[in-house]
Amino acid sequence: MNLPQLILASASPRRSELLRQLDVEFEVIPSDAIELHNEQLTAGELCRVNAYRKARPISKRFPDAIVMGADTLVYLGNQLFGKPKNRDEAHGMLQALQGETHLVVTGVCLMHLRSHRHRVFAETTQVTFRSLNDAQIAEYLNAINPLDKAGAYAIQEHGEKIVEQISGSFTNVVGLPLEHLREELSLWEIALGTL
Repeated sequence: MNLPQLILASASPRRSELLRQLDVEFEVIPSDAIELHNEQLTAGELCRVNAYRKARPISKRFPDAIVMGADTLVYLGNQLFGKPKNRDEAHGMLQALQGETHLVVTGVCLMHLRSHRHRVFAETTQVTFRSLNDAQIAEYLNAINPLDKAGAYAIQEHGEKIVEQISGSFTNVVGLPLEHLREELSLWEIALGTL
């Protein structure tokens, strides 16, 4: 793709790995924006707001670059699952999700300040967990580090132990909806190519 400089405003190694799959050059400059947690907003709204908040300060520093912010949330019914603070909280999250179908939402913001362009979108994937007992949950938590993962799990790390099926984008559950993102970047390539 013939794009301006692309900056990923995230320290997530998973997002970097995913972005490499699109065969685009980018650099990582993590945003230090504080994520909002507002129960008045839906998961989709919250992810989009947080993605924007992450992209904006980096975009101000690099106005000629396309800056990408992203935020992923897991939710079941009205309950949002962010990153657990400790192993007990991680265990509780997996206990709540076991045997249930939950939603994973990733919000993405693409921002190019110089052209006053930005686009914010969110993708949703349904994930159904297997029925799990305490021993199976403990075994899974021993196999991964749950503390930097929304919902206390990583589908790409021993996901077969806990996930029964998914409906929608697999990469969205990992941290970036690559199919949607590829389409968006193609549109940006066309739009910014005329500047």
